Amino acid sequence: MQRRLAAIFAADVVGYARLVRADEEAVLAAFKALRTEVVDPAFGEFGGRVVKLMGDGILAEFASAVGAVRAAAAIQARLAENNAALPADRRIELRCGVNLGDVVVDGDDIHGDGVNVAARLESLAPPGGLCISDAVHDQVRDRTDLAFEDLGPRDLKNIDRPLRVWQWHPGRVGPAGDAAGIAAAVAAEISAPPADTRPSIAVLPFDNMSGDSEQAYFADGITEDIITEISKVAGLTVIARNSTFTYKGKAVKIQDVCRDLGVRYVLEGSVRKAGDRVRITAQLIDGASGGHLWAERYDRGLDDIFAVQDDVTDRIVRSLEVKLAGAMPSRVETAIAEAYDCLLRGREQYRRFSRDGNLAARALYDRAIALDPGYAAAHAALAETYLHEWFMGVPGALDRAEELARKARDLDPTLPLVYEALSSVHLFKRRHDAAIADAVRWVEVEPGNAEAYAGLAGVLHFGGQPERVAGLIEKAKRLNPYYPFYYTLYVGQALFTMRRFGEAVEMIARAVAHNPESLPSQFFLAAACGQLGETGRAREALAEVRRISPDFSLSQARAIAAYRREADMDLLLDGLRKAGLTD
Repeated sequence: MQRRLAAIFAADVVGYARLVRADEEAVLAAFKALRTEVVDPAFGEFGGRVVKLMGDGILAEFASAVGAVRAAAAIQARLAENNAALPADRRIELRCGVNLGDVVVDGDDIHGDGVNVAARLESLAPPGGLCISDAVHDQVRDRTDLAFEDLGPRDLKNIDRPLRVWQWHPGRVGPAGDAAGIAAAVAAEISAPPADTRPSIAVLPFDNMSGDSEQAYFADGITEDIITEISKVAGLTVIARNSTFTYKGKAVKIQDVCRDLGVRYVLEGSVRKAGDRVRITAQLIDGASGGHLWAERYDRGLDDIFAVQDDVTDRIVRSLEVKLAGAMPSRVETAIAEAYDCLLRGREQYRRFSRDGNLAARALYDRAIALDPGYAAAHAALAETYLHEWFMGVPGALDRAEELARKARDLDPTLPLVYEALSSVHLFKRRHDAAIADAVRWVEVEPGNAEAYAGLAGVLHFGGQPERVAGLIEKAKRLNPYYPFYYTLYVGQALFTMRRFGEAVEMIARAVAHNPESLPSQFFLAAACGQLGETGRAREALAEVRRISPDFSLSQARAIAAYRREADMDLLLDGLRKAGLTD
């Protein structure tokens, strides 16, 4: 009789008999799709083998407890996403149990006490959740970031001794300060209907009709502010600025834009600025029919610009029949037109992402604050310039960025840029829970902003939850089809931290191809190649690191890579050493 130690995975469908009575053929088809689209890919990724199917149940064997638990969590997360669009009576939910124990091998089948315990654990699990034995918890508690709740010793049917049981569910919030619990809260906070159930819209760059090319910054700024405002509406899918701005200055067909960006509606318009007066036209177009849902022209003073933006947002919401959780507040960011103008000019300079552009932006933001000390957006934007300086190695810049971001939050806690800045500050000061909390708050304030999801992905990676990165980046890509290189980099970094070095090299190399000047892309590529044993390629990447930053060292890598877990930092530094980097 052959025996071996194995991690046993057991799962069954919640309410299977009820579902079959309602629609047998549909349920059988759905269960088959569940296996091929969800279960089998998860088993393949984490090293599982299906032992047998038992009507509505699955029994599988894994070589490691960590693999079994990760597979269970991946399956439950995918099922939760699939079920979000279905009525409660049509959802297929699983209960899962994982045990580590001795099994008797009978051909392809397995038997024994270890299997029986796994089945009993599965029966204790909540729908959509997982229960594991104490032996499994000992193996996974330092190797995954799932927040398990200790249920204490339990008497299990036909098991002659009480067993300690641990429970996990995607929606469970862990103890205060527990990063995994916060991540569970994040999943609840950002859950939303699938994108195709919500009206989707792209805002094309408004044409500059001022007759002066130097006034383009103003038309771009108006466009961006409208995108920001409608991104605050949870019932809309809003395409990001840097995807829609690829159409700037081009003659395009609305139907082509809708097809390329995957949206139903397009807002387009123009801006003419003359002195302290501005004329804005805007029209909302249905991409399916090409018809106009509404069109409006505004002739206003510059000090009335926020009322125009509010009205455009309100018209979009009413035209698309979006249901709001509450009334949309009117806003007046500043009553001083020149301060707003300085903000838009500064934004144009900052987006050059150069030292000179950063300094020019800072001067303009300082001017805006001098004109209106209560202008929250200017304080938050100024904080971003100091974050840029910190990346360039300027001492004290991070402290100044925090001071300005906190001031901006005190002035206007609904401003999305506040939480973008604060999350970055907290991350690089190694306050990981605060960084995650502010990134979550950014998503709450601006649920239609791709950068909010990407920012959350970034802080979760460094905060010890790399397995959550890919899903958030997929959300970001939906909102930003022409996404920047760092979306790919974030996924590659997460794969590296999860020790999937081959996949990490592939993803990070894509990021490098899009932006060879990115220092983090190059040194993560060097580390991933080092860990993979591709010495020649690792040295090539390290040569690029030294080209970009001749004095780059292990201590600089430690400063930039703001990991919570020392094991993750050690993995990075070890990879860089293997690539040939020393202090």
